[in-house]
Amino acid sequence: MADLLNQALAEGSILVRAQASNWKQSLELAGSALEQSHRTTNEYTKAMVAAFEELGPYMVIAPGIALAHARPSEAVLSTGLSLVTLSEPVPFGNTANDPVSLVIGLSAVDHDSHIELMSALSEFLMDVMKVNMLLQAENVEQVRTLLR
Repeated sequence: MADLLNQALAEGSILVRAQASNWKQSLELAGSALEQSHRTTNEYTKAMVAAFEELGPYMVIAPGIALAHARPSEAVLSTGLSLVTLSEPVPFGNTANDPVSLVIGLSAVDHDSHIELMSALSEFLMDVMKVNMLLQAENVEQVRTLLR
């Protein structure tokens, strides 16, 4: 599981204690990290923001955790993840699970290629202690160590 997550989080895909003042900036950070790791183009980041604007805060999948994504498209270069911990939690408009401290970006080349990855991610996210340690991480190396 951990190997899968570390492989999905390519170089440049992790931002620790990032600053965002709202949900849009949070999604843009996750999208930018996908771009930096050569998983997507800027068009995908725009699509994630548009999906949120159209469909609302459905991306907030658990207390404090958002899974930023959009439909597979030509803007996706490869399947992968980005991970952004926020220095200050941000409201997304999801009354049950706000505010968000962890934004995970997901890019998928099709509707099936990310199933195994999502399974590994959900297994990790169900471990409250690991998620809390992730949120306390001070740098990328601490995040990588935690995911191993």
